[in-house]
This record gives sequence, C-alpha cells and structure tokens, in this order.
Amino acid sequence: MLPTFLIGLREGLEAALVVGILVAYLRRLGRRDALPKLWIGVGLAVALALSIGAVLTFGAYALTFQAQELLGGGMSLLAVAMVTWMIFWMQRAGRTMKATLEGDLERALTVGGIWALVLVGFVSVAREGVETTLLLWAMVQDFGGAPTDLLGALLGIVVAVVIGWLLSRGAVKLDLRRFFAWTGGFLVVVAAGVLAYAVMDLQEAAALPGPFTAAAPVDAVTGGVAHGWAGFPFGWAFDVSGAIAPGGPPAVILQATVGFMPAMTWLQVIAWTLYIVIVGSLYIRGLRTKRPSAPRAQAAASDETPSLSQQGAA
Repeated sequence: MLPTFLIGLREGLEAALVVGILVAYLRRLGRRDALPKLWIGVGLAVALALSIGAVLTFGAYALTFQAQELLGGGMSLLAVAMVTWMIFWMQRAGRTMKATLEGDLERALTVGGIWALVLVGFVSVAREGVETTLLLWAMVQDFGGAPTDLLGALLGIVVAVVIGWLLSRGAVKLDLRRFFAWTGGFLVVVAAGVLAYAVMDLQEAAALPGPFTAAAPVDAVTGGVAHGWAGFPFGWAFDVSGAIAPGGPPAVILQATVGFMPAMTWLQVIAWTLYIVIVGSLYIRGLRTKRPSAPRAQAAASDETPSLSQQGAA
C-alpha cells in the first residue's frame, strides 16, 4: 500500500492545489456562478482517468498472453515518460503555476463561454488524472493486482483532498516546496522500477531479447539460462529467490519501493541503473538551481500570505 498511497497523495494533492487555485480566483472575482461549470470540467477529467483505467484493466482479459505483456510493457513505458515529464515540469513551471492558471481562467471568462470554463477545469485536472491512472495501473499489474494496491492509492487521494481543503481554509500549513521535492525524488525511484517492469514485460513478449528468447546465453553446466556475468547481456543478472522468496514480505516491500525483484535480467538492471543515474542527477541539479538565496527567500516570505493559491504556486 505504501508506494500507491504516496503516489495517490502526491498526485491528488497536486490536482487539489490546481482546483483550489481556480476556485479561489473565481471567488475573488465574485464569479461564484462560474463554479458549476468549472466543476463539470473537473468531473469530466476524473471520469476520463477512471475510464482509461477500466479499459486497460478489463480490455486486457480478452488478449493473449503475449499481447497482455506487450500492452503492459507499452503502458508502463508511457507511464514512465509521463511521470518523468511531470517531475521536471513541476520543477520548471511550479513557481508560475498560479499565474498561468489564473490567466487561463480569465481568458475563459472574458472571451470563452461555458465550454471554455469546462475546458479549463478539464485540462487542469486531466493531466494529473491520466498520469496517475497509467502509473497505478502499471504498478498494480506488476504487483499482481492485490486489492491493497488500489486501497493505498484511494487512501492517498482521500488524504490529499482533505489536506487541500484544510490548506484552502488556512487550518494547516505545509511546506509544499519541500513536500514536492521529496516526493519527486521518490517518483524518480518508482519510475525506475516501473521501467524495469516494462523491460521484463517486453522480454516475456519476445519484443526484447532476454531469458525467454533464443538470444539467451546458456549455462554449459546446467543447460539453463546463464546467470551473473556469464548471462550478460540477455540472461539473468542475478537470482536470489532462494534467499528472498518471490511474493514474500521483503520481496514485496523492495519491489514496491525501489523496483527490486529477486530475479532480474541484465536489461532490467541496465535500464534501472541508467534511469536512476541520468534522471536522478538531472533532478538533483534542478533542485539546486531552483534553491533561492537566503536574503531573497526571506524577502519573499515576508511579502507572501499563506494562502492556498500562493502555496500552490510555490
């Protein structure tokens, strides 16, 4: 439940902040009459995310094993791409998110009409909703579809909605910059694990060379697929199933948090390592470059009021 809970919490809070900024701006303009149209767009975005999840879940049952693995691998790759893009988008555009959202809303009010308002609400939430759906679907597939996976995500979203509501009321204060920095780092690790799952799915579907294809190196003694350096690059990198039982609590915790599996192929290990090194380094560099100097940070803190909109912009 832990990784899906944290994903639901982060993505849910991100969406809650976006909606909070839009609602606060409409109230400040005295345009409460436009709120129902905004909520229609938000509802359509949620419905889109749920529909995508349902189509992927139930549609896969009618596919062959190879097709299921191809679908799972492809959707996992798409989820990794969207999560990676969102991580760096938040680093780059997080500071101007409030102004951008308010500008879109003002244009919708002045030159758009009912459908423009609906579109603003829809687009503002659909991005987080689709990203969350793809990421959770990929993780649930690789975790075996346990109900606790979805329960963790649901609890995370509920907690995010409650926190967003409390922030809008001024009942709690949360350092959102630090929250998103830490959870962004967590998402880098999660995305690396999902990438490793995608590689395994594609290898099982024979779309990539691996232990399940004729390209696998064979151990001359056992006659099976080679392990360790003898298995490089299309065999097994390691197999510690004897020490860490697949499906046991340690294996589940490691797989859910860092993407580790008791048996991993060389392509999985290479993909996981490259993603962590490249994306992780860029993410840390982005955190350092975005860190304001102490005088400027103190001046900004003295000028700001702890509203939901300002916290969301941070």
